[in-house]
Amino acid sequence: MGTSTEAIGPIVVVGAGAAGLMAAIFAAQGGARVILLERTPDGGRKILISGGGRCNVLPSRLNASQYITESSPNTLRKMLGSWPLAEQRSFFESELSLELTMEPETGKLFPVSNKARDVRDGLVQKAVAADVEVRTSTQVTGMRPARASPAGWEVQLKDAPMIPAAAVIIATGGLSVPLTGSDGIGLRIARELGHSINTTYPALTPLTAQPAVHAPLAGISLPVHLQAPLDRGAFATEGGFLFTHRGYSGPAVLDISHLAVRAQLNNGDQPILVQWTDLDAAGWDEELKAGGAGTVASIVRRRLPDRLAEALIDEAGVDPARNLTQLRKDERLRLVEALARYPLPWTGDEGYKKAEVTGGGVALGEVDPKSLESRIQPGLFLCGEVLDAFGPIGGYNFAWAWATGRAAGRGAAAHLQTRSST
Repeated sequence: MGTSTEAIGPIVVVGAGAAGLMAAIFAAQGGARVILLERTPDGGRKILISGGGRCNVLPSRLNASQYITESSPNTLRKMLGSWPLAEQRSFFESELSLELTMEPETGKLFPVSNKARDVRDGLVQKAVAADVEVRTSTQVTGMRPARASPAGWEVQLKDAPMIPAAAVIIATGGLSVPLTGSDGIGLRIARELGHSINTTYPALTPLTAQPAVHAPLAGISLPVHLQAPLDRGAFATEGGFLFTHRGYSGPAVLDISHLAVRAQLNNGDQPILVQWTDLDAAGWDEELKAGGAGTVASIVRRRLPDRLAEALIDEAGVDPARNLTQLRKDERLRLVEALARYPLPWTGDEGYKKAEVTGGGVALGEVDPKSLESRIQPGLFLCGEVLDAFGPIGGYNFAWAWATGRAAGRGAAAHLQTRSST
């Protein structure tokens, strides 16, 4: 004869961010009693600040090869593919009544309202409607298996009684943007419970330069192509680039920043080369050769903001007033390098304070790719940023959070049903 799910305890979800809210919704829809614990007064704070307060809910296309992990790419592919992009979009539009629209120039999907709060509040309301018990301002300090208890798990809280649980879902996020409530507690707990944690580091974070040689260019933004030469091949990305008072930001910089951060962790260097326009070196060489009676400054300014054009010409050691017909070969080659293969003079990064995500995390091979249940601790499920995977800017990390949160919620509910029937 089986035991009722009430007798063996609820599913406890730790963290009411993107992955945690989705996990709670699907665990409850699977028939489980669910308690969602959140240390902040409201939850979902990364949702609220994403996309400049608009929330880039999803990308318009999804490819697992765009994600970074030190674990098995095949395992990552299985986890991400568990909830196809079209079905994710349908959930938001049909289940949450949040119409999404694509931003043509970026391919990003935003709510028509352009309000991130609508996304966060829609998820919270969906959870509450599914009878999820949401407890905010509740800090988890640890958890442990309680094999002798019918529940199976004990979740320790700060200044509150322990909660017995039939299963626990860790959806605490990583270490990025600590002002949103991320403090790494999930990573610490996973390690204490025997999981391997691949080296963590700030990812999708702005780069800095000391001295800030380009501070006078702060505020200039433009689309660029970036390339980072590697031991095998190269990493390339393109998109927005922004000069800041401390260094460099924008989607293209954030997407390539993990290579710079990891190089520094290993006491190495990582060249990053900038192609400032769609013209590559050969294209600029031809343009400068065929420039006719124009000056160096006039032809470069046609394609670049004036202040940036002036700075690059100056760094190349070329007279901006020089007529192109009088440009020496060595000057032309220096200018081509500055315009198409410019070595970005970064020296550091902004760290977790401004990182969009945490690189590294719980090794994917220690989690069942279908249910997201720990292979080390039965009844423990992990999802979202705490896992060793992240994608580029553009809704990819929300897609990861939604997919893994759903899988963990469904997996925990199935675990509960199995326990109650035995």
